[in-house]
Amino acid sequence: MKCLAVETSTMLGGAAIVEDNRLVAELRINVRTTHSEGLMPAIDFLLHRAGLSIGDMDLFSVSAGPGSFTGLRVGLSTVKGLAFSTGKPIAAVSSLEALAWNLPFSAHQVCPLFDARRKEVYAGIYRWGAQGFEPAMPEKAQKIEDLLSAIDQPTVFIGEAADLCRDIIIGRLGSLALFAPPQKMSPSPANVGYLGIVSASRGELHEAADIMPRYLRKSEAEVKFDAGKV
Repeated sequence: MKCLAVETSTMLGGAAIVEDNRLVAELRINVRTTHSEGLMPAIDFLLHRAGLSIGDMDLFSVSAGPGSFTGLRVGLSTVKGLAFSTGKPIAAVSSLEALAWNLPFSAHQVCPLFDARRKEVYAGIYRWGAQGFEPAMPEKAQKIEDLLSAIDQPTVFIGEAADLCRDIIIGRLGSLALFAPPQKMSPSPANVGYLGIVSASRGELHEAADIMPRYLRKSEAEVKFDAGKV
């Protein structure tokens, strides 16, 4: 089974081609403007170098959130367009769970963190089990202090917000706070592809029209709109 995966939840995005349990190709791009300028060229490059076409894909997998509102919209719209044109299904993968998979077999629980702005983080906690990572805390947007108050055991923090909040995390948790190495801090499109194939094996696939981003909270524009209605 061949899967084209797209990851655009943070500034470091990209795409990957995964076939069953084998990584065929992966390309990461640090997007300083918008993912819309680099994503399709990255996909075209991957397919060309792998000697494949979009029609060779059996499914598409996309990082559906949480993360950057703009990035998620670009990734989802791109994958939806490819799915509509080929008639292939889509697997929607949690961005935080995919990031946790940078640290498989971790002896400690893993807490992926994205910057949610407004002094909040998108966070989840995962523990390694017999079937891979299992959620130990629901994903949500919250203040970093509220998250840390619920942690009482060694925890590996990973993601862009782990670096941003490092001093606060260490100040609150001390020796319980562990951090992934720099090369593991960024999301991997290959993980999105692997989890997409796992979803396919479970029959957890969707039509393009059914996929929606998982923002976990309202956008800045929605907040301002709601405030104006009061």
